[in-house]
Amino acid sequence: MTAAETSVTTHPEVQLLAALGFYAVGSFLEVVGDGTGLSKSSVSRSVAAMTPILLRNARTHIRMPTTQDEVRQVHSGFHAMAGIPRVIGVVDGTLIPILPWWICAGLGGNITLPSTPRWQWTTMASSRTSLPGGTHNSFVWANSAVGQKAGRGEFGRSIFLGDSGYPLRSYLVTPMINPATPQEERFNEAHTHTRTHIERVFGRWKCRYRCIHRSSGGLRLSPVKCCRGIVVTAMLHNIAVCVGADEPPPVDEDGESSEDEAPNLAPRESRAALHQAGVQTREELFNFF
Repeated sequence: MTAAETSVTTHPEVQLLAALGFYAVGSFLEVVGDGTGLSKSSVSRSVAAMTPILLRNARTHIRMPTTQDEVRQVHSGFHAMAGIPRVIGVVDGTLIPILPWWICAGLGGNITLPSTPRWQWTTMASSRTSLPGGTHNSFVWANSAVGQKAGRGEFGRSIFLGDSGYPLRSYLVTPMINPATPQEERFNEAHTHTRTHIERVFGRWKCRYRCIHRSSGGLRLSPVKCCRGIVVTAMLHNIAVCVGADEPPPVDEDGESSEDEAPNLAPRESRAALHQAGVQTREELFNFF
């Protein structure tokens, strides 16, 4: 590293630009360095230095609505989509490719996130690279902080929407497998229309920050740094939405969400009671259609 480069990299602005360039481009560190006049090692140090600093602000920009006014706004936004009341979030999963040298290619970090109608992530339910890419979305959700809060009733009568791969609960409503009435069919249509918004959010998020898109070849960082980087990109996405930044074109993420049968996560008697509570909630929603 030259003396001139050493002087330049002392400026936090340059380090921040290098880190943001890495997240946005998702390319090799030396390619990012070409745009800032930095070496590969300098870009690596900039990403390592800036990521924890950016991460300090994550809880400010990635959070569930808490006040009654915020909850009402979210309910209203989702209701305007297709008429389903009391929706506070939509849940789904996606894969982020990570390729540190000691992990086999193809291992992904599962992420499950609820999304508001403003195309923002409201909370990171899980970004654990300890869970392999084949881990079922419903298992990730059930073991996440927000999923457990929902199970304890901390969101009141608010509900999340999930695909048929998730277990039906009073707080997590899935579509009817075999709709038998016009009401049930209309509900399913509204459910699908609302729920598929999260797939568009995944596309915009990954297109805006190519480091987490499969076209980048995978994050070439340690598992801990991968988790931190994923959260930072979600935070930056929310900030971009808040300031009205232009939306990137959507990216096709077909094949990353599964709707197969959810694994059993509780004793049979408990599952039956929870399922029945979900059935009752869903039947109440049918009355709106």
